[in-house]
Amino acid sequence: MTHTISDPHAAQPVLRYGVEPAKARLAVICAHGRGASAEDILGVAAALGTTDVAYLAPQAAGHTWYPYSFLAPMNDNQPGLDSALGVLTRLVEGLEKENVGEERIALLGFSQGACLTLEFAARHARRYRAIVGFSGGVIGPPGTPRNYAGSLRATPVFLGCSDIDPHIPLERVHETADVFRRLGASVDERIYPRMGHLVNDDELEAARVFLR
Repeated sequence: MTHTISDPHAAQPVLRYGVEPAKARLAVICAHGRGASAEDILGVAAALGTTDVAYLAPQAAGHTWYPYSFLAPMNDNQPGLDSALGVLTRLVEGLEKENVGEERIALLGFSQGACLTLEFAARHARRYRAIVGFSGGVIGPPGTPRNYAGSLRATPVFLGCSDIDPHIPLERVHETADVFRRLGASVDERIYPRMGHLVNDDELEAARVFLR
């Protein structure tokens, strides 16, 4: 697929780390943050220390999945947002074609990538192996209807964030946890006092547990 103005992320590369998906115990789709790269999020994957997991990290065009805050009106972040959601859709479909079933697919993201990952999972509710959101929340301005369909069927969901994150309001983390509970997920929400915008060791350990 070639890049177009209406689908800016379509032709971007997907980096891989770990074992081949068909031979892996599970496959994890990893979404990087704003201004970062696929290489950066694969650094998080490497820190998890798994030896039987396949990691797939798509690269955003211009290192940004969508141009404005995740709290901006949805239309303001188009076409980047829909293009980014399409990237994740194609990756999930590609894994299924490699005979990696839904309960062997996990989703992970940090910051803007966490927002993208969580919004994708809410819009495509099904059983996943796990969903890990480091410093993120579902997308849209306050008051956005959360009429997502489907069920996550007890998928484990980890949400970790600081109480003073400059990009992610604490209320949105709580709202996201509520959204996923309504969708039938098993949610582990952890708020870290005075942490800022980063991933800490406790979050990494939680991710390791979720991916075991």
